[in-house]
Order: sequence, then C-alpha cells, then structure tokens
Amino acid sequence: MNLDKFDLAILRVLQQNARASLNEIGAAVGLSSTPCWNRIKRMESAGVIRGYTVDLDPASLGFMDTVIVHITLESHSEETLYEFGRALAQIPEVLEAFLVSGDYDYYIRIAVRDTRDYERLLREQLYRIPGIRHSKSCFVLRRLKETQLPLHSGTEP
Repeated sequence: MNLDKFDLAILRVLQQNARASLNEIGAAVGLSSTPCWNRIKRMESAGVIRGYTVDLDPASLGFMDTVIVHITLESHSEETLYEFGRALAQIPEVLEAFLVSGDYDYYIRIAVRDTRDYERLLREQLYRIPGIRHSKSCFVLRRLKETQLPLHSGTEP
C-alpha cells in the first residue's frame, strides 16, 4: 500500500494516542474528519493498522522483571519450529519471540514477577517444551530506549 504524507501523519497521531478523536486527528494533520476516517479504514483494511492496544506498565501489575532468553533447538525442521512457536504462544508471560540468525535460534522476551517466578516458569513451562538443546537467560537491568516506528513526513520508507 502506498502511503502519502497524510496517511503517515495520521499514523503518527495514532501512535501517540490511539484514542484521539477524528476531530483531533484531522486538526493535527490538516484534514477534516471524513477524509481521516476514510484513510484510517483503508489502512485498517490493508493491514497497515493491525489494531488498537493499551500500553500497560508491567511493574504496576506486579511484573517487576523482564528476562531475555536465548534458545537453541535440537532440530530445525518445519515441524519442530512450528511446534515450538505454538508452545510459546501458550505461555502468557512470553511477550515477544523472534526466530533469529546467529548463535541462537530464538530470542524471547518474558515478563516475570521476580526470580522465583522465572524459575517456576522455566521448570513448569519452558523446559517442558520438547526440542530445546540449550538456553541462556539475561535479566534486563534497565530499559534504555522504548520507541515506536519512525514514520517520516514524506512517502519515503
């Protein structure tokens, strides 16, 4: 889908505040509410806008630690990769999982309450997934940067 400067401006507004009214979006991008609505619906239909979410503070909900887990699998068959991904999807504490190149097969970001909670998650869930050859865990000490997509003002990528 080709996005013009108005589409990108609308996306920037929605990234900052997905609850912005059509009037607020229109005022910010220089369009009336009807063209904004049409553009938003077009971007939703095309899959550019995948949904609207709430940004929750994990610590406020008791999830005080984030762990990055590097995992190597025994096999790289399509079936093994599929089953591993399916098993990860069933673990609510898994926030993100990436199949990557390099020394490990997966990088997984997990939210836990504390180290004991992480130990429980390892024993009761993660290590019960068949096919794990090796894992390495790193506790996040501090988040240095959290960002959104860099949407430029023109149509360039």
